[in-house]
Amino acid sequence: MVQPILVKRFVISPILSPVHTPSRDDAVLHALVDFVTSEGLRPGDRLPTERVLAEHLKVSRTTVREALTRWQELGLVERRQGSGTYLKAAVTRNMLHLPLTLPSGNDFNSLMHTLEIRRGLEAEAAVLSAERASDADIAFIEQKLVKMEDAFHARHGMSADEDWDFHLAVFRTSGNPLFEQIIAAMYEMFHRFWEHPLGVQDFGHASFPYHRTLFNAIAARDPIGARAEALKLIATVEDDLKRGAANLKKQNKKSQE
Repeated sequence: MVQPILVKRFVISPILSPVHTPSRDDAVLHALVDFVTSEGLRPGDRLPTERVLAEHLKVSRTTVREALTRWQELGLVERRQGSGTYLKAAVTRNMLHLPLTLPSGNDFNSLMHTLEIRRGLEAEAAVLSAERASDADIAFIEQKLVKMEDAFHARHGMSADEDWDFHLAVFRTSGNPLFEQIIAAMYEMFHRFWEHPLGVQDFGHASFPYHRTLFNAIAARDPIGARAEALKLIATVEDDLKRGAANLKKQNKKSQE
């Protein structure tokens, strides 16, 4: 027997009132921000359909679609084929939209540039998380860690999504929402590290134990230790990049002989 699919029914609050302004693009974005805030939506929650939003805002679906496209380009929402649009980062009316020009290659230099940014963000977020995380935050990070460890063992190191969720939990519990927003905008760029870059099939495996030691330092409220473990984790990724680059260099040299 096919089980019915339960779809969340949104009761649209009065905050989604018709838009009457010459600058409809910005007005729609402001109305969407107000809706997300009033409904208490968090990253991972699904937004109403374009049709529902358009009806209540009294604008065309094209206008709504363009507004959501702007959010998608900023890394604020994710569109999943056949499923809907999901919030990826917290949004507020006073947030600034900062366009980023990010390296898109899988070559050594592009990946190293990404890793250097990641090193700074993760080390500082680890420090703040150790200083600010509540008991509930610690439990939340541990939950993500256990899921990542289980996936790593069950799928022979293929734990990209769970790994991302663990790091996102650390950023979220840092107490600074800008960390989470910046990381969400860099989602695609960071995920290249789980795609066997530079031909390294076991890429990232060496970093696995440092997720646990990083958590232990945060749970112990040890900011210095948390920074050290975060840097060790990133160092293993850098070693993998250098190993991959060296192997490719050898392969190219052989092919030219």
